[in-house]
Amino acid sequence: MIALTVLMTVSAVSVSAQTGKDRRKSFKSWDNYEITTEKVGVDGTKFVKVWGFGKTADQAVMNAKENAVHACIFRGLPGSATAMSTPPICPNPDVLAANEDYFQNFFAAGGPYLAYVNMTTDGVPSGTDKRKVKGGYKVGIYVQVMYDNLKRKLEADGIARKLSSGF
Repeated sequence: MIALTVLMTVSAVSVSAQTGKDRRKSFKSWDNYEITTEKVGVDGTKFVKVWGFGKTADQAVMNAKENAVHACIFRGLPGSATAMSTPPICPNPDVLAANEDYFQNFFAAGGPYLAYVNMTTDGVPSGTDKRKVKGGYKVGIYVQVMYDNLKRKLEADGIARKLSSGF
C-alpha cells in the first residue's frame, strides 16, 4: 500500500514538470501581461495601465504598448471601480492563427498598432512603475487606446466581424 502511494506521487510529479524552455515560452506569451482599466476615455477610447517587459526600459515600454492593443483585440479589458469590462474586438481565439501574417505585420516594430496608442506617461516611468527584473525591466505605463478606431480598422480589413453582420 505504501509502495503504491509513493509510486503514484512520483509519477504525478514527473508528469507535471516543465522544462526551462517551456517556462520561458509561457513567460513570453501574449497571455502573460497585466492590464487594468483606469477609465473609459473620451470619444471611443479606453484609458488603461499596462505592464511590459524588455531588456531595456524603452523596450519594455514598447512591449507595454503592444500589450495594450493586444488586450483590446484578443483578451478584452477588465472592469474596475471606474469602468465596466470591455469584451475583446475578436472574441474568436482562432482569429490570431488564421490571420498570422496580418498580425505579424500589425505588431511589427514600429507597426500599424502604434497608430491606436496615445502615451499618457511621459518618457520611461520611474519609481514603482519601473522595476529591474531578471533579464531586464518591467514597466507600467498609462495608455489611451483608440478602441473604436482600432475596431473599425479590423472590421474594414475583414479581421473582426461587424456587429451588423449578424451572428
